[in-house]
Amino acid sequence: MGSRSYLLSKILQAFLTLIFVLFVNFFLFRLLGDPATQLLRGGSGASRATVEQLQEELGLDLPVPQQFLNYMKQTAQGHLGYSFVNQASVSTTIAGKVWPTVLLVGGSTLASIAIGIWIGISQGWRRGTGYDQGLLGFTMFTYSMPEFWFGMLMIMAFAVGVGPFPAIFPTGGYQTLGAGYTGLQHVTDVLNHMVLPFFVLTVAYLGEYSLIMRSSLLETLSEDYIQLARAKGLRDKAVRKRHAVPNALLPVMTITILSLGFVVSGAITIELIFNWPGLGLLTAKAIQDQDFPLLQGLFLIFSVAIIAANLVADLMYSYLDPRVRAA
Repeated sequence: MGSRSYLLSKILQAFLTLIFVLFVNFFLFRLLGDPATQLLRGGSGASRATVEQLQEELGLDLPVPQQFLNYMKQTAQGHLGYSFVNQASVSTTIAGKVWPTVLLVGGSTLASIAIGIWIGISQGWRRGTGYDQGLLGFTMFTYSMPEFWFGMLMIMAFAVGVGPFPAIFPTGGYQTLGAGYTGLQHVTDVLNHMVLPFFVLTVAYLGEYSLIMRSSLLETLSEDYIQLARAKGLRDKAVRKRHAVPNALLPVMTITILSLGFVVSGAITIELIFNWPGLGLLTAKAIQDQDFPLLQGLFLIFSVAIIAANLVADLMYSYLDPRVRAA
């Protein structure tokens, strides 16, 4: 019953958070002005009759509570409105940008998680050595450096070519325009364009996981059961593999799942620098064009992804550590 109550409480919290996000998403963009006037670009060239007609077509002449209920109903059906700029469905526009973002940001996130955890484990196990101090300085640097700065350096070095560095990768984009590649050639072309942004994001993210893993492992190594395992004569390798690392991974697991939730939101700065056609670049363009329906849809998608990731993290953590449910 305790596990069931915990599960239901977490699902209820996620549901209430989603309702709050929908509420904010509906009213926030309406505070910026009348949607019909925005759609007509300020209404400077539109008559009052035109504005009123558009308000009626969009249902903006209804009471605000009725508008909110209609918004909730349409959102539940997957209809997020139409873009001001290209008049296309917001749902279709967002769906067309999901795969490039998942490919780039998702792949680099998984790579940085794996490399960061490995570095953190090796650091924590060799605490205080030159190896630990050297990698600590490296991870602190990568964690603190601006992504866009590192990205521009990579473009200068390996896409434009500076001094001894050859220009071997494209400066940006998803694929070679007009090439018409198919099959394996298309895959190779996309991967070639993805090398630099993938490397930048992986290096920029791995410091976070490394630092958390190192800190968690050092805390675990001070526990009594680790000392007991060593006193029983277990080899260091067995202590690390069976006792230290599995328990130290619990905090890292939480941040890992949450990071996967942020994958959908893309990496705005990197996608801008490398002109990568994902959700990050779409968000930047929507802000520039003041495309409020598209921004509203993107905000909702990003929020839902974070809420879902947070729910999965809570449930996974309670499964791996029953003390969480007991608390």
